[in-house]
Amino acid sequence: MRRRLLALLCVTGSLVSACGVLPGGHQRHTVTVWLMKDSASEDFLRRFTDDFERTHQDLRLDIRIQDWTGIVAKVQRALKAGDGDGPDVVEVGNTQVSQYVDGGGLADLTLESMRDWGKDDWLPGLAEPGKDGNKQYGVPWYAANRVVVYRKDLFERARITAPPKTRDQWLADTRKLDSGANQGIYLAGQDWYTLSGFIWDEGGELAEEKDYTWRGTLDGPAALRGMDFYRRLQALGEGPVDADEEHPPQAGVFAGGKVAQIVAVPGLARSIVQQNPALKGDIGFFPVPGRTAARPGTVFTGGSDLVVPRNTGDQFAATAVIGALTGAKWDTELARTMNYVPNKTTLAKAVAGEEGVAAMAAGAAHGRATPSTPQWAAVEADNPIKEYMTEVLGGADPATEARRASRRITEALATDLG
Repeated sequence: MRRRLLALLCVTGSLVSACGVLPGGHQRHTVTVWLMKDSASEDFLRRFTDDFERTHQDLRLDIRIQDWTGIVAKVQRALKAGDGDGPDVVEVGNTQVSQYVDGGGLADLTLESMRDWGKDDWLPGLAEPGKDGNKQYGVPWYAANRVVVYRKDLFERARITAPPKTRDQWLADTRKLDSGANQGIYLAGQDWYTLSGFIWDEGGELAEEKDYTWRGTLDGPAALRGMDFYRRLQALGEGPVDADEEHPPQAGVFAGGKVAQIVAVPGLARSIVQQNPALKGDIGFFPVPGRTAARPGTVFTGGSDLVVPRNTGDQFAATAVIGALTGAKWDTELARTMNYVPNKTTLAKAVAGEEGVAAMAAGAAHGRATPSTPQWAAVEADNPIKEYMTEVLGGADPATEARRASRRITEALATDLG
């Protein structure tokens, strides 16, 4: 049976007067909201619901928790349901929005986002994937991204007094840390999310659209510079060139006590300390360094947007829920509760007291997401970027391998998903 948090629908005749009708005979309207498992705590949702229903006395929330497994197909079915038969608000991964836009199942929220929701301050890595042309379909809710997780004690032994702020300094510091006893950094050879940030920092792209056609662009000069930096950094450790960061899980490698740095979300530190309690107090975080000290490096931003199906029974009520969830009060509260980055750059101060989250927020201010096309899922299904990275790190010619990978990306982006 699907679990429901706060499902407050009236289910018996004896509850109608208390649950479905307001004093004076006015009927409450139920707004059905699909949120993903573990996106928000049960306590947060309870407090939000109480506050929302107190301030919107004609509305009642029915929040239903969904599993990520199989969610794309489930949402697509809901978008095709009869009017009013599906959810009114749905949480979706930021890179999934284009798949739902492509089927024509989402409501255009451009006017609401321009008027009330402070769209100019939204994190770009959440806002851009929520757009299609000039129309906004996905509203940013929360974000998370990679930072550098490091051993403070090993930095001190190497006489590194402060985290690096530029990529050149990062390389120099990592060389100092890469000794016979320790790896300067553990960076798996197929960590393509981290590579993407270096490519974007150089002004390159994974793929570009021109005349309504997408093509892979790993063979561009800027993208090749990003790969060259990745190659030099990855060489200062013993990360496998033919595996990604989950094979083996890099938390376990770091917990082994012989690694000075990894690139990961800050939450991974909990797993590290669980595996090696001796590291408690020695783990720190800093933003991925940029090309200059003026700003941190560009990072891939993950997270969620909120969307409204076109077949909602009440778009006004649905947007009221989104406005409340993504507004400063509750978005800040969610970020503090779950250690997320808030949806706006102007709210970053709310997490300044948490070292790891503050490091994420600094990078997220100009983070990016994968190319905004539903066909990108076909690229990731048989990811040519991973194979490209392995070949280059194994000594193959970067330009040749980049051209080959770009052709494969172009072919995947031409895939008919219908």
